[in-house]
Amino acid sequence: MTMPAASLAAGSADTAPSSDTPAAAHAWHALAADAALQRLGASGDGLSADEARRRLARHGPNELPAAARVSPLRRFLSQFQNALILFLLAAAVLAGALGHLVDAAVIVGVVLVNAVVGFVQEGKAEEAMDALRAMLAPHARVLRDGHRAQVPVAELVPGDVVLLEAGDRVPADLRLLRARGLLVDEAVLTGESVASVKHEGPVAADAALGDRASMAYSGTLVAAGQAQGVVVATGRHTEIGHISSLLGSVQSLVTPLLRQIDAFGRRFTLFCIAGAALLFAFAVGVQGAAWLDALMVVVAIAVSLVPEGLPAVITITLAIGVRRMAARRAIVRRLPAVETLGATTVICSDKTGTLTRNEMTASRVVAEGAVIAVSGSGYAPVGALELPPGCGALPAHARRLIECGLLCNDAQLAQQGGEWKVDGDPMEGALVALAMKAGLDAAALRAGHPRSDEIPFDAQHRFMATLHARADGSAELLVKGAPERVLAMSTGQLDAHGQVRPLQPAQWEAAIAEAAAAGERVLGFAARRLPALPDGADALDFGDVRELVLLGVIGFIDPPRAEATAAVADCRSAGIAVKMITGDHAATAAAIAAQLGLAEQPVVATGADVDAASDEELRGLARRASVFARTNPEHKLRVVRALQAESQVVAMTGDGVNDAPSLKQADVGVAMGHKGTDAAKEAAQIVLADDNFASIVAAVSEGRTVYDNIRKVIAWTLPSNGGEVLAIVAAMMLGLTLPMTTPQILWINMILTISLGLVLAFEPPEPGVMQRPPRRPDAPLLSPFMLWRVAVVSLLFMAGSFGIFFWAMHRGHSVELARTMVVNTLCVLEIFYLFNVRYLHMRSFTWRGARGTPAVLAAVALVVAAQLAFTYAPWMQRLFDSRAVPLVDGAAILAIGLACMVLLEIEKALLRRWGVFEELAAPRPSSSSSTRESFT
Repeated sequence: MTMPAASLAAGSADTAPSSDTPAAAHAWHALAADAALQRLGASGDGLSADEARRRLARHGPNELPAAARVSPLRRFLSQFQNALILFLLAAAVLAGALGHLVDAAVIVGVVLVNAVVGFVQEGKAEEAMDALRAMLAPHARVLRDGHRAQVPVAELVPGDVVLLEAGDRVPADLRLLRARGLLVDEAVLTGESVASVKHEGPVAADAALGDRASMAYSGTLVAAGQAQGVVVATGRHTEIGHISSLLGSVQSLVTPLLRQIDAFGRRFTLFCIAGAALLFAFAVGVQGAAWLDALMVVVAIAVSLVPEGLPAVITITLAIGVRRMAARRAIVRRLPAVETLGATTVICSDKTGTLTRNEMTASRVVAEGAVIAVSGSGYAPVGALELPPGCGALPAHARRLIECGLLCNDAQLAQQGGEWKVDGDPMEGALVALAMKAGLDAAALRAGHPRSDEIPFDAQHRFMATLHARADGSAELLVKGAPERVLAMSTGQLDAHGQVRPLQPAQWEAAIAEAAAAGERVLGFAARRLPALPDGADALDFGDVRELVLLGVIGFIDPPRAEATAAVADCRSAGIAVKMITGDHAATAAAIAAQLGLAEQPVVATGADVDAASDEELRGLARRASVFARTNPEHKLRVVRALQAESQVVAMTGDGVNDAPSLKQADVGVAMGHKGTDAAKEAAQIVLADDNFASIVAAVSEGRTVYDNIRKVIAWTLPSNGGEVLAIVAAMMLGLTLPMTTPQILWINMILTISLGLVLAFEPPEPGVMQRPPRRPDAPLLSPFMLWRVAVVSLLFMAGSFGIFFWAMHRGHSVELARTMVVNTLCVLEIFYLFNVRYLHMRSFTWRGARGTPAVLAAVALVVAAQLAFTYAPWMQRLFDSRAVPLVDGAAILAIGLACMVLLEIEKALLRRWGVFEELAAPRPSSSSSTRESFT
């Protein structure tokens, strides 16, 4: 709750905040500097050593509390909290009790590998809090008893007076007492790409975090200038400590894939138990079988039915997705996040450094009668000035404006490793790049106009002035600063002919407003000719900065990444809404959103709008708005939760400490690897090595492919096992000879699971994967089409098994040969079915489908070789009681496999034509509006 300044000042000494609320909520920024010192019972000379010790004992060390650790054993055991995993372990115990030791060992091995992978991957998430604590500087310069001293940051207490200079990291939340040219980079908290100008004067109590110019917050970086500030909050009571508390309160969500696999495991377990109980009851009650014999047969069938390789294949599929994403510059920290991206319906993206380059660029030059657009982005001097119609060369008065920007400037540009870097203020660096684009030799121009004196930029007077000697003995005063300030100090303006005429304030106010409406930051430039250089070392003073001639204004923007625009368009065609959540100003964010094409008409909401909305109202606002500006960490967290309350699968991107809580809250957090903070990387599940929003779209494509491949594995595995079991169960219920023995069933499971079942994990994306809308978050893993396919294929496999068995018996073959033919028939059916299931959304009878992939062809070759050995190798015949299959019967087996595939292709084509199952609809371009009407 914000307290009035009067009541704050009237409080007792040293009443720094003691709740979990950050110090900013106590409106220190609204207090005068003297009132803040009085409130804290401190003075400008700092605390005494004794008082500092007493306060340290009262408030505790200036460090963030360590996160509660989950013991390694508990984290490892949590990997087994899955119904399918528990069922597999039970099946392994039963298989071992029945003597199937190899099968039991395989099941246990698969479960352990899956648990170890999850344990290692998820354990890294606990490092997020450590990364936040590491952002505090190790030492701080303070005043103690009126003398300068250096103390460990952990020993800072409310009331300490801290000294800051360029390059320092702010060690605690400070109310500034004195600031001289102070610029603080607060991107980790606010996301703004330009350092914030600071001063000691109070600001409005309801000012947003990025507008609290009288405060310096813990963890931010001093970019320029000097300052003194009194500590108002330490440790967990700071803004960064508040973010730490938010991060600790966020519970990691279970991904859609894990929810679906767990639900599938529970239902599959219940199905197996119920089926086994019914079969046992039938065998004992109807057929009169001995209960022990019946129990052993039922358990053996249940063990054969369990898809013991499914968790391993799913893990391998996810791991392959991780490898593919790494090749596309997306590093995955948690395996399930691979698939979650494929289910994403909304991407909430930070602006600075993600959608934009985080590099200021001069985009507009406005001189008398000339508006010149500037192309290019970043600090590279690559681009051109688009001159007004009829201008063959850069107008002289526009050239003088650009020269002023270069000379009244302290920044340097240098090329490092093929990239242009700025040493100094980003906007000044952009002015140097502008001069080079205009064809000016920056070094020569500066050498020819040596600087004699200067007035550094200061937040109080909001301009910078430099004094330069001219070759004719005269001098020139150059000024740059806030456009309204420069305008107020000017009496004339330079026209297109180089003449000075009376100032036209309305003309320039309109130009400034137009640039600001386009989201540009604007600087004004002016000059004054002096007859000679003033005498004295400090010749230039504020009295000289008057009666200026306005040269013009220049607009700057942090330009969108070129690839981000295309990536946003790809997202919309894939039915994914993109929302910008940034700490930057609303006009700037809206302009970038329009350039990126986030929506047809982007709707902008601010942090104040989020504060004013209830949770229910925020859900509606989150649906409508495309841009959230001037937001703090709590706003971002609320917006993400509001979208999740609308059953959206949310991916959140960010790079700052302020993004960490929302990165952790999102279904999948995506951090920037190059410019991102450690806290953001540790809170995220995916890190982009190139800080490129386009890499997210590539990762979404991979995520959808991973999910498709997992469904293909399930669509292939369940009918394969189901066909075998149905054949055995039908033979039992009809009192027929069993078409296979138990060792033969285990052989099929072993040889096919490690070959054909695995190759589906390597399948490339199907055509049109990014033209499909996202699947519904509540869509079951076994969709209606998948259930239909499992039933149909299982029945076809059972029919093929009985058909070949009776064909063999009709031809007078032995039972052993008939069973061998059944085993070969099942293998052939599963090979042909593999080619069919490779394409769930299109027909398989294509040249691309027929030629397969190297992995598919290698697996088929392995199965064929194994089956030939199973059928014709004497030692295999003795082991599995198999027999050599005659050539005619072998041809019949192949014909059954081909006929099955033809039937399934006809079935798929008819279902697509009749539109029975929505997921079989042909991929078609969609937009976020056509997929999710609420996100227009």
